[in-house]
Amino acid sequence: MTDAAAVQAAPLPDDAADWQRLHPATLALAIVKLGPRSFQFLPAVAALGFTGNWGYIVPAILAFLLISLVAAWFQWLRFRFRVGDDEVVIESGVLARQHRTIPFDRIQDVSIEQGLVARALGIARVGFETGAGGKENDASLDAIGLDAAQALRTTIRAHRSGEAAAPAAADTPDAAPASDDRLLFAMTPRQLLVAGLFNFSLAALAVVGAAMQFFDDLLPFDFNVFNPHDWIDLAGQYGLDQWVIAHRWIAGVGAGISLLFIGFASGIATMMFANWDFRLTREPRTLRRTRGLTTRTDVAVPVKRVQAAILITGWFRQRFGWHELRLQSLASDGEKERDHQVVPFARLDAIDPVLAEVAIARPDAATAWQQSHRIIALGGLVGALGATTGGLVAVAFGQALGWFGPAIGALIAAASLFGVRFHRWTDLGEQVAIRRGFWKPKLTLLPHASVQSVDLKTDFIQRPLGLATLVFGVPGGSSLATHEIPAIPLATAHDLRARILAARARA
Repeated sequence: MTDAAAVQAAPLPDDAADWQRLHPATLALAIVKLGPRSFQFLPAVAALGFTGNWGYIVPAILAFLLISLVAAWFQWLRFRFRVGDDEVVIESGVLARQHRTIPFDRIQDVSIEQGLVARALGIARVGFETGAGGKENDASLDAIGLDAAQALRTTIRAHRSGEAAAPAAADTPDAAPASDDRLLFAMTPRQLLVAGLFNFSLAALAVVGAAMQFFDDLLPFDFNVFNPHDWIDLAGQYGLDQWVIAHRWIAGVGAGISLLFIGFASGIATMMFANWDFRLTREPRTLRRTRGLTTRTDVAVPVKRVQAAILITGWFRQRFGWHELRLQSLASDGEKERDHQVVPFARLDAIDPVLAEVAIARPDAATAWQQSHRIIALGGLVGALGATTGGLVAVAFGQALGWFGPAIGALIAAASLFGVRFHRWTDLGEQVAIRRGFWKPKLTLLPHASVQSVDLKTDFIQRPLGLATLVFGVPGGSSLATHEIPAIPLATAHDLRARILAARARA
């Protein structure tokens, strides 16, 4: 049993007037969800077809739909919740009943999410993050009215702020925002378009190719935009086939233009769908982010739970001054992202006010940076040696392509030696700043008080050189994102470690 979601053995007194059900549109969402689930029924349909029982296919599909809808109706009927003065109570389960009580004090975040169908129906999914660890300790209301969802969020926020608020009901109108709520950052359609152009991606190329392959036998004509022979046949219908064959370079230009168009269109579409009407608002205790075109999400980032700030850019976009800001927080940002993207695309003068809200500042232009030892390039040099050796062995066996090995090895070695200069760090007194990366530069701003542990590591290569690597243990964020300062003088590492741990002890 956890403090965040206590499962009580004896249910509370059953007062039907206090209990609420999910919105009836939940059944409509269940019908939409039958689309992906129907793929699980395809093997049974195929088996009926292979055995020659074609007459049973339609009744089987109808039975599957009927059973699924009846099951969804029973789940809706047996799900109810109640919003008390200081807690949310949820009862669910058709055969096995579960009774959960979630105190407002244990709720770290209330997120509101609307898919395309949910927005059309005026409903939303409300998620409660308790911070107890593990998804089993969190809870959600899959479909309630949007006004009720906003009122419930306001009620919980008012309770945690020490203000009086009435319990949220299904017909409660949206409460007015607090007077000190203010807009920190927003994205216009023009900004989204520019961001999409810098978000060039060829990921959609595979989708386009697969779709053309899939529909090739279904269309009344046979034409592939990526096949030069199809273009020559089309030109032949207008007497231009010989001209196209004589100017084959046009095919290369056309292919390049097609790739550029798909890449830019994919980047723009991705940015538009994910960040349409992006708004970051400062509330009394949180930063609230709303965004999305088809799926609208509303997520709060508690200011006191922010552990670090991460500035990300690209080699090309940095030349134009564009950056992305993420906040590493104890409150998660869903299953796909553990770091909160609070500014997707902006210049530094728009990012600095957001950093100020979480008491983090960027280093100024006069900051003196220290650099890691060049020994960190050793891993890349070993890889380059391996590629060169493998290529020369292939050449010795008569494979001319083996000469690519030394060429690739030289590139790897040059990139490793060149990349060393971008591993830098500096101590700003109350926070550590770590810079790394050339192709995708990243600046991590790590307050001393957020560091839970500092590991000092050395090995048989660094030890003779008097070097060590500092690895910072910071809660929250992605488990794959390790904050470290590699290959710095041992005395400097000991001094920095002592100062960070002392700041943590004072906090």
